[in-house]
Amino acid sequence: MAEQQQQQQFYLLLGNLMSPDNNVRKQSEEAYDTIVGQTKITFLLQAIRDVSAAEEVKQMAAVLLRRLLSSSFEEIYPGLTLEMQTVIKTELLTSIQTETSPNIRKKVCDIAAELTRNLIDDDGNNQWPEVLKFLFDSVNSDSVNLRESALHIFWNFPGIFGNQQQHYMEVIKRMLVQCMQDQDNPHIRTLAARAASAFVLSNEGNTALLKHFSDLLPGILQAVNESCYQSDDSVLKSLVEIADTAPKYLRPNLEATLQLCLKLCADSNLTNMQRQLALEVIVTLSETAAAMLRKHTAIVALSVPQMLAMMVDLEDDDEWAMADELEDDDFDSNAVAGESALDRIACGLGGKIILPMIKQHIMTMLQNPDWKYRHAGLMALSAIGEGCHQQMEAILQEIVSFVLIFCSDPHPRVRYAACNAIGQMATDFAPTFQKKFHDKVISALLQTMEDQSNPRVQAHAAAALINFTEDCPKSLLIPYLDSLVQHLHVIMVAKLQELIQKGTKLVLEQVVTSIASVADTAEEKFVPYYDLFMPSLKHIVENAVQKELRLLRGKTIECISLIGLAVGKEKFMPDASAVMQLLLKTQTDFNDLEDDDPQISYMISAWARMCKILGKEFQQYLPVVMGPLMKTASIKPEVALLDTQDMESISEDDGWEFVNLGDQQSFGIKTAGLEEKATACQMLVCYAKELKEGFVEYTEQVVKLMVPLLKFYFHDGVRVAAAESMPLLLECARVRGPEYLTQMWHFMCDALIKSIGTEPDSDVLSEIMHSFAKCIELMGDGCLNNEHFEELGGILKGKLEEHFKNQELRHTKRQDEDYDEQVEESLQDEDENDVYILTKVSDILHSVFSSYKEKVLPWFEQLLQLIVQLICPSRPWADRQWGLCIFDDVVEHCSPASFKYAEVFLQPMLQSLCDTSPEVRQAAAYGVGVMAQYGGELYRPFCTEAIPLMVRVIQSADSRVKENVNATENCISAVGKVMRFRPECVNVNEILPHWLNWLPLLEDKEEAVHTFDFLCDLIESNNPIVLGPDNANLPKIFLIIADGVANESVKTEDACSKRMADVIRQVQGSGGLWTQCVSTLNETQQKAIQELLNTA
Repeated sequence: MAEQQQQQQFYLLLGNLMSPDNNVRKQSEEAYDTIVGQTKITFLLQAIRDVSAAEEVKQMAAVLLRRLLSSSFEEIYPGLTLEMQTVIKTELLTSIQTETSPNIRKKVCDIAAELTRNLIDDDGNNQWPEVLKFLFDSVNSDSVNLRESALHIFWNFPGIFGNQQQHYMEVIKRMLVQCMQDQDNPHIRTLAARAASAFVLSNEGNTALLKHFSDLLPGILQAVNESCYQSDDSVLKSLVEIADTAPKYLRPNLEATLQLCLKLCADSNLTNMQRQLALEVIVTLSETAAAMLRKHTAIVALSVPQMLAMMVDLEDDDEWAMADELEDDDFDSNAVAGESALDRIACGLGGKIILPMIKQHIMTMLQNPDWKYRHAGLMALSAIGEGCHQQMEAILQEIVSFVLIFCSDPHPRVRYAACNAIGQMATDFAPTFQKKFHDKVISALLQTMEDQSNPRVQAHAAAALINFTEDCPKSLLIPYLDSLVQHLHVIMVAKLQELIQKGTKLVLEQVVTSIASVADTAEEKFVPYYDLFMPSLKHIVENAVQKELRLLRGKTIECISLIGLAVGKEKFMPDASAVMQLLLKTQTDFNDLEDDDPQISYMISAWARMCKILGKEFQQYLPVVMGPLMKTASIKPEVALLDTQDMESISEDDGWEFVNLGDQQSFGIKTAGLEEKATACQMLVCYAKELKEGFVEYTEQVVKLMVPLLKFYFHDGVRVAAAESMPLLLECARVRGPEYLTQMWHFMCDALIKSIGTEPDSDVLSEIMHSFAKCIELMGDGCLNNEHFEELGGILKGKLEEHFKNQELRHTKRQDEDYDEQVEESLQDEDENDVYILTKVSDILHSVFSSYKEKVLPWFEQLLQLIVQLICPSRPWADRQWGLCIFDDVVEHCSPASFKYAEVFLQPMLQSLCDTSPEVRQAAAYGVGVMAQYGGELYRPFCTEAIPLMVRVIQSADSRVKENVNATENCISAVGKVMRFRPECVNVNEILPHWLNWLPLLEDKEEAVHTFDFLCDLIESNNPIVLGPDNANLPKIFLIIADGVANESVKTEDACSKRMADVIRQVQGSGGLWTQCVSTLNETQQKAIQELLNTA
């Protein structure tokens, strides 16, 4: 009796869990959470099996039981008695056979699938063999319901056969084929097609299996076609997933797949969503299997007009041009979908294929009397700019002059689209676009901005102007500055009036940003206009306090800080404290700002600019600024792990984004606040960099925030900022003494090393490695313990092994049947990425060698064979270059002990002096120089052998052309170092006159200093060869020094610049010689000599 009562109470609880009243629901959730797992299972099962219970109660119970097994299986199930476990299994299978409601039956199938998913052990054994027998029996049953249930379970968990899958392969295939041919039951055919797709997707890496199942694809395609006309797009969605994850599966029937998608996309009887999904298959393939799709260009060419037709699907809206709030684009609309598809397919397949297909269509559209076609044509031009970059660049003149005509089109939305195209091209083709078309474009945009009766067009013209000025070279913008400023000022004043009278703000928001962008590019040339704008801008910040003006106020704060940065401290100083007070006022109200307030990120960036302007004087404001900044940098995003069933209830438009983890699970993250978090982290980096020891008070809290963010995988920018902050924070912390510094380093060191091992993104990885290397240089000898070294060694070894493996993979891809020149382009990009990581491995080794010297060699030996492999003659030049650089470091920092590796690198280094690649020659020449300088006695024969080889490089005809000059200058410097440090290895008297003729070095500033040092040694010791008989060479020496100074090859702080100045002063004392020396110099050279005398 009591049990019955409990069960009734439980039903009541289930009912309340669905209550529309939040409080009731919350209380019920809390009550539900207190029930023990085993009891929950008993009650939920009873509810599901209870014939008398209401349908929605049973449904709720089924959902909860599935969630329980999905989220808490390990905590609950293994603790149940064997008997209880058997009861659950039996009850579920019985329920599927007896349940009359299709909806509940489906949900029970989901529970069975979830249970099986958890009952496959680590070796792949299915611990519930009865469920497999149930599947086979049901699929062959006469009952449609059972056949449907079996397919549903298999669709939900295609891995159900575990390690028996290979054994049952034929059975699985037969089962699917048989159900896909069920003539009497269309929904069985649909479900079988979805199950077949799910099986293919869960075996995406198994090429043999995909091939074996390729004859199921025609059946899947047929089901796609049928189900779409039954207004069910589930199979079509499965096809999109296959195109995304297992595109090669479609190859044998690619033509048929594309034909079907094209037909569906063109059929206006279907819903927009279905047509867009059909197009999505083609577009996805252009991204996941571009080379395969490029063999079917005829069909691609037919899909382009489909996308354009979607883009014409616009509503007439008389209010459009006057709208003051920019509502987000309607993402489900055909126009947006068509535009996005065009952008992606152009990027996927490349302009060589897409531009010829689309160009004529666009030209025709632009001549259509209906505005919608002209609008779509211009938007299409904007969309393909990125993908068709190279091909459009060739005909840019023709495109631009055509687009500019539409800035004065009779229809406002066409004028808007013209501005959009200009803005997009200004970004895609910068700075060529600015250099070629500045006069026409600026005047067209300024004219369009005067369109008072269409604020929306005005605002978009202002936005295009921002894109234009952001990437415009300063020298091009200066001539237009007057006219730009006058226009912007007139519009700003007019719109301020409008804001006061009507409350409209859209154009003002854009114009304020246009002013900021012009100031940002014009820099100090903006000074004369400062007083024209600053009072109005301050006025906006003071008075625009209403909620609907938040964005305007944020953009104005940005504008003020950018103008301040442009005109510099001196001009801005009188306003600085007033501006700071205004910002501080916002700051004190900061705690009242809502989390999504747009002002926050503008404020945070403005603070950092103020810090750059004010320098050390900014320190006084840190106590006010740091609170909100740390709060924003500490934002924790909302995340959720959902299974496919739950996914249906959450949509992407409330700010959630999902990553499919496979196996019916998705990871969701709410993206609000992520950008702000990244900006805030970037600003903390900026403070540490600008204020150095002035930031020391905050180093502890910042380092505690940043270290865990090295693992913040939701946003690359956050991880980059975390990595960048590490060496900067150590620099800030230095003033607190070695103990504090070491504590801080210990706090970050482990995490940095680990993240080098785990970081998935190569751009972020290179930042982390770079920062780690800087930290080691900063901390020096003793900063890594044995565990650190062991872990670091393993990780670097892994990176090098991965480097070789990736090269092999690319070699394999070059043999692939779909290999073409576009594939080659992307392989070369991968290659560059790889080499970039190799340079960072070299950076880390450099910092370790320079800090630890020869003590670190025993540790280095685990990497030795891999580095030797890099310098094999058969490797690509970049490998050889960086391999030699690492050995250069070994010689420079670990000699004379380095000689024990001489047998593995000396011969390759000698041969590399004459390599065809200048980068390899440069690394080898640098190596000879450090051998002479640091290597010790044992390297002498090698220095002798290297000299004639380097002389040959220096004297070859094209040794000074741009690509060769750095290698040549390294050779010149190395010859100098051998004469200076190992004169016994070379006939100095013979080489020295040549060496003088090769000076000065103009490209490699570091090596230039070495040569000038040596030159000063020679002059100060009155070397007869250098000075010549009766000092006849002095004019020539003057020339070398003058060119070196004029070229900034020597800096005032270099010790040798004082020595050179002394040489010149000595000559100054002897009148005739001085006149003779100076008379051979041109004006620039004379000025350089004068400058040297004044500063050194």
